Amino acid sequence: MNSALSCVTASVTIPLTVAEAADSQLLASGAYEPLHGFMTHEEYRQVVQEMRLPTGALFPLPVVLSVAPDAAKKVAVGDVVELTGPDGFQATLRVTDRFTRDLEAEAQHVYRTTSLEHPGVARLMRTSRWCLGGPVTVLKAPPSPFGEPATPHEVRAAIAQRGWKTVTFFQTRNPPHRAHEYLLKTVLEITDGLVLHPLVGPTKDDDVPADVRMRTYRALLSHYFPQDRVLLATFGAAMRYAGPREALFHGLVRKNFGATHFIVGRDAAGVGHFYEASAARDLFLQVAEEIGVTPLTFDDIGYCPVCEATVSRRTCPHPSRWMAMSGTMVRQQLREGTLPPREVMRPEVAEILRNAFQEG
Repeated sequence: MNSALSCVTASVTIPLTVAEAADSQLLASGAYEPLHGFMTHEEYRQVVQEMRLPTGALFPLPVVLSVAPDAAKKVAVGDVVELTGPDGFQATLRVTDRFTRDLEAEAQHVYRTTSLEHPGVARLMRTSRWCLGGPVTVLKAPPSPFGEPATPHEVRAAIAQRGWKTVTFFQTRNPPHRAHEYLLKTVLEITDGLVLHPLVGPTKDDDVPADVRMRTYRALLSHYFPQDRVLLATFGAAMRYAGPREALFHGLVRKNFGATHFIVGRDAAGVGHFYEASAARDLFLQVAEEIGVTPLTFDDIGYCPVCEATVSRRTCPHPSRWMAMSGTMVRQQLREGTLPPREVMRPEVAEILRNAFQEG
């Protein structure tokens, strides 16, 4: 973090949400390269409409700083304003643009829907249309509550220390079940190492909290994976639930953390029934060469009692006999105090989740 811009030249303080503070830290750390600051109007417009920055660089999601109208009107281009966030977060923004955005058009382009039943759209429509653009300098940030590597520099250093040349990253916001384990172990046959890179920023209220999920990841990796082949790190961004565009965003920014390969799962970054199951994979494959990250895709996965193994549609002829591995089903069983079958979820993981549900 660079503290060079500690002088605030406008008498305006912008309070940040948890998600905005996370974006500020990720911008400052280089996680969102080639983006180096909150978007200007031109950057925003082209990203929303074309998934590209004015430079031509691919970038699928808008990253903007929304501010209250009265605050925005007190700021001029060239000002340096103070940003404050939760847990003592402090930063400055050198304002290069002030603009309003079209929330409805953004929802349609980015989320492919304007339905308020979509959690990303609902959150978007609650924000101000006024935005400030410009580079961010973080002055003070709370330490990561988890302890694992969190910045691109930290993750790349850990990868280099292990001597990995090819590295697969897996983005997740859910506790791991056996289908996840199957695909993670499959990629270990392909690349030197695996980075389990869960998103730990804000998610939907009914998602499992990040601290609980982190305990499940540690339990799975410590019991069932070779320690010299795996790394647990964290990605501090908020979840947008933007389906194909967000899946592309997740893969693109993982390159900044050291990814050479990226798992694109079924309905990656999706929610409800807003996106076709293959939409994220199809979009990623179209631009994978430009991103420079190799996508690894998987069909449906389940436990087959005939094969007596976790299988996919590529390897098993009995999909009608499968034991389903639904996150919704698992959550319902855990809320009822019942552990899912070990063919669906490792007991060590299920116990952590059951205890968390019972305490909650």
